[in-house]
Amino acid sequence: SSEARAVGGMSTRPQGGGKGNVQADLEASLNVGKALRGNPLVSKAARVKNRTPNPQQITAEQILREAQERQSDDLVRGPSRQRIVDEEELQEYRVRKRKEYEDTIRRQRQNIGVWIKYAIWEATQQEFRRARSVFERALQIEYRNVSLWLKYLEVEMKNKFINHARNLFDRVVLLLPRVDQFWYKYAYMEELLGNFAGARTVYDRWMEWEPEDQAWLQYIKFEERCGEVDRARAVFHKYVECRPSSASFWRLCKFEQRQGRVDSARASFEKAIEVLDDEEIDEKFYVRFAQFEEKQREIDRARAIYKAALDKLPKGQAEELYRLYVAFEKQRGERDMIEDVVMNKRRFQYEEALKENVRSYDVWFDYIRLEEACGNVERTREVYERAVAATPPVAEKRYWRRYIYLWINYGFFEELTVGDVDRARAVYEAATKLVPNKKFSFGKLWQMYAEFEVRQMRLDTARRIMGKAIALCGKEKIFSFYADLEMRLGNVDRCRKIYAKHVEVHPGNPKSWLAFIELEESLGEIERARRLCELAIEEEMETPELIWKRYIDLEIANDEVDRARALWERLLERTQHVRVFSAFADFEAKDAKNIENARAVLRKGVAVMKQEQKNEERSMLLEHWLTLEREVGNNEHVAELESKQAKKVKKRRKDEDGIWEEYVDFVFPDDGPQKNLKILEMAQAWKRRKLAQT
Repeated sequence: SSEARAVGGMSTRPQGGGKGNVQADLEASLNVGKALRGNPLVSKAARVKNRTPNPQQITAEQILREAQERQSDDLVRGPSRQRIVDEEELQEYRVRKRKEYEDTIRRQRQNIGVWIKYAIWEATQQEFRRARSVFERALQIEYRNVSLWLKYLEVEMKNKFINHARNLFDRVVLLLPRVDQFWYKYAYMEELLGNFAGARTVYDRWMEWEPEDQAWLQYIKFEERCGEVDRARAVFHKYVECRPSSASFWRLCKFEQRQGRVDSARASFEKAIEVLDDEEIDEKFYVRFAQFEEKQREIDRARAIYKAALDKLPKGQAEELYRLYVAFEKQRGERDMIEDVVMNKRRFQYEEALKENVRSYDVWFDYIRLEEACGNVERTREVYERAVAATPPVAEKRYWRRYIYLWINYGFFEELTVGDVDRARAVYEAATKLVPNKKFSFGKLWQMYAEFEVRQMRLDTARRIMGKAIALCGKEKIFSFYADLEMRLGNVDRCRKIYAKHVEVHPGNPKSWLAFIELEESLGEIERARRLCELAIEEEMETPELIWKRYIDLEIANDEVDRARALWERLLERTQHVRVFSAFADFEAKDAKNIENARAVLRKGVAVMKQEQKNEERSMLLEHWLTLEREVGNNEHVAELESKQAKKVKKRRKDEDGIWEEYVDFVFPDDGPQKNLKILEMAQAWKRRKLAQT
């Protein structure tokens, strides 16, 4: 057809170089496309008329597999190489490659990588105008692409088009001034060409944008390479004005030290401390400043810098500084100066902590210990007064627990450290008045106050203090301490009065009665102790068994077996607890050495439990009885009790909600056969028969 001849003519026509030939080729290809689209035969052939399935079917999986195999073969064989022997073949090759690139760009217009490859290929063909044209077309699409600009600049510089490269650098630094890479390359190119004035101009233009630290340092190094020290110093001063920080000032100080200008370096250090805030100056800067002064043999200056830094920096950020200062003072100073600095630093830290929370009592304790270690009495008193003035805001005991120890320690300090008894007494008196005793009290405070007066040999005052404490709070600890105090002083009658008051105030507390009973027993007043026990068992209390046990132990200790037995019987009249029967039986068998009475007690207990249908307690008594017989009985009774032991049986019952639940019950041989037990025995017999048959 005519279309085929046109296509064939285009493919066989010799290709010439130059812009005119390429334009002619593009026009010819466009004409062929129009001819194909306008041909009615082609449009009819494109329509699918026969929709019957092809006898040879190809699946998508086969297509993908064949494509993968062909791609693998291409990778193995590598890219095809074409050997060009004359100018005509070279032109054909160029036209074909340009067409491929243009087609690819038409499909993937936003793919900058294709544009870069296209332009670089044109540059390799020495077609620099075409390469620039491709780069410019790409920049119209995406002018912010850094890689595109870098490749464009690389092509120009590689082929030594210096003016073109300068023009490009001027364009890109105006469009993308925040991309430091272009500025670096621009200045480096001018420096390589020996155009130092041009490079300096580039740096000046760059510094107007106030770039990062590295850009300023590159400018300074450039001036140093050029031997322009004054210019470098001027750049440094602009740098610290633009980006003030401890690092920038330290770089300026190092620069001045390298130039041998000590005064300028010191002025730079001082200016940094004036300009920067305390938070911006770190530990390292102070250390460098102090080491600089020490290197210049300015010892007093270095010491002043260390002290100022320790006062300003927090504790957690000055560990290395403190270590270096200690080492400095060991070499240059005295021990007292070191301790003074350390104490001042710790005082500053405690004051800062108390500014945040004045009721942080742990901080107050640490602060007080610091002042006590220093030995300054007035300063320690001042801290104590400030600490006790920070009373808890709520009248609840849990908030006062730590606070009250400030008063106690204050009293110890005045008495033992200072030796001022009157001030110590005033401290205790103020503490006892400050505590809201109607809501809560601290027995330890009253005890410390009374012991203080005892140490001062003022017994009447100590008794008056304890009496006041009993009247205000009446704690058990106060009664016990007061009684112990009088006992140590040998006043037995006062001890009795104190214990009498104790049981009067706390009649339901068995501890008060037990302490009174032990006092009388220790004095050998057994009748008094018995009378106290009789009074105690008549009182209502939560744990009366403690009094009964103490009463019985009192009689046993004095070999009064009949009295002890009578007490056991009285106790059984009040309660018939299983443990009472067990303990009574142990008394008869082991203390009274009467096994028959023990058997009678246990027999009575078993009968009571059986009558009250307390199966578990009944089982416990039988087990205890068996254990007792094995210890002090005979084999006949052991065998008899073994036959009476209960068996545990699982049963079911309905709870309050009507749900069935399992529970453990006890079955006793003395109770005769039961229905459930008979069923259980029948089930066991049936199981044995089944096992025998198998």
